[in-house]
Order: sequence, then structure tokens, then C-alpha cells
Amino acid sequence: MTDINLSKIKHIVLVLSGKGGVGKSSVTTQLALSLMHKGFKIGVLDIDLTGPSIPRMLGLEGRQVHQASHGWVPVYADEEKRLGCMSIGFLLKSKSDSVVWRGPKKTAMIKQFLQDVCWGELDYLLIDTPPGTSDEHISIIENLKEYQPDGAVIVTTPQGVAIADVRKELSFCRKVKLPVLGVVENMSGFVCPHCAECTNIFASGGGEAMAQEFDIEFFGRVPIDPGFTTMVETDGEGSYVKSFEKSNLFPIFNGISARVVERTTSASPVAAVSGREESQ
Repeated sequence: MTDINLSKIKHIVLVLSGKGGVGKSSVTTQLALSLMHKGFKIGVLDIDLTGPSIPRMLGLEGRQVHQASHGWVPVYADEEKRLGCMSIGFLLKSKSDSVVWRGPKKTAMIKQFLQDVCWGELDYLLIDTPPGTSDEHISIIENLKEYQPDGAVIVTTPQGVAIADVRKELSFCRKVKLPVLGVVENMSGFVCPHCAECTNIFASGGGEAMAQEFDIEFFGRVPIDPGFTTMVETDGEGSYVKSFEKSNLFPIFNGISARVVERTTSASPVAAVSGREESQ
């Protein structure tokens, strides 16, 4: 595997969850925007090949990937080119087209993304993954092994059915020796757009309890905010990329991104998943 397009990336962070529908792409998007707000140069690689959401989250639907002498040029979300993105969504003729691929073709596509995208110098490459522990996850871990990824941010929702599947993702991280940076409990409450009161419609605290059980850092709770959906669906000056600082979730992700930076730049090694899991 060539290192021409990854050698200038300082930190690689995967966003994982064993459960679908917990909001990995929204967490990846807001983490990327928050890190960019802190002055970092960010790349987002969307390897959810059958359900790419990042182009829509960043307001980049309909954009195309361009070929340069050294490979594919990322699609940038800002004029200063501080936030680049690569997704199979840019390669489909229509956003409604399905990707019906077996494992080997998925593996080849992910390897091509890692080899052929001209990221240039990046502070962080965030990798948005599909749910589960399947071909995409094995492929990304194997191909990144020599680059020693900093670790994973685990996303869950508070209810028990999600926590049960996310535990399997923690088991996956242990087996492939991928450090876990921390846990984000997403959809933890609903913020009323009228009175700003937060109601715990999916319960609360499940992600934090799991983090304590496995001795993993808990990064925080992220409530459901209707304003996020509205901004994501807005183009131009009102788009989420340009309005992120005004969103209700900005302070929350400002804190989460600060913990990610601290964990990835700390001189001490990141702790692995607690050995308690092995006895379960």
C-alpha cells in the first residue's frame, strides 16, 4: 500500500457503533466542524458504502470528485479548504442509486479511498463507518494498521437495545487492538424548539453507564435538536457548515472535540477497552 496520500495526516480517528441509526454521521459531521472551528484542517472519509450520509450533512450533494495527477481530490465544504470530504456518494449518478456489492468489492473500494485520495496535510482524518463489525471495518483496520490510528469514538443511544449492540463494537476494538478514545451518548433527550426544555424520550445515561463499566472515558450526551435537521437541509449562508457556531449543539461538540484533541495529543498512551469485557 502506498503512503503518498496518508503520510501527511497527523491523527486518524474512526467513528464507530455496533448499532445502526444512532447518528454516527451526524456526530462525525459536528465533530469535524468543531475541530475545524478550533483551527485544525480536517478530512472526512465516508466508508458507509451502502448509505453515505456525509455529503448531505455537509451540504455537498451533487458535487463531483476531480482527478489530479496523484489521485482523487477531496470535495471541500469551505472556501479555505480546511474541511475536505470523500464519499462514494460523489461517485453515484443519482443519490437514489443503490450500491449492491459483495465483500471483496467493498474492500477494494475502501483500499482505493485510502490510497488514491490526495488529502495533503491534515490535522485529523475522521472516518465515518457503517454499523456493525463487517467487511468495511475489517478492511479499514487492516489497511490502516501501519499508520497506527489514534483510536475510535464510539457512538450509542441511551436505550438498552442499542447498548447491547455497541458492546459488540467494543469487543471488536479489543480484538483488533484499536484504542477507544471515548463514548458519545447521542439522542440523549429532546430539546423543545419553543421552551428549550429537554425531555428524555429514549431514557438517559445508558452510554455513560457502559463507559463506566468498561473503564472508557465518557465524552458527553448529545440531545436531539430539531434545529440541526433544519440547518442540514438549508443551503447557502444558512447551511450547517456556515451556521454551526449558532447551533444549540455547538457548545456540546466544542467540549467533545476538546476531549478528542486532548486524548490524541497526550503523551500518555490511550487506554484500551477494559479487560472486564473478556469475562463477559
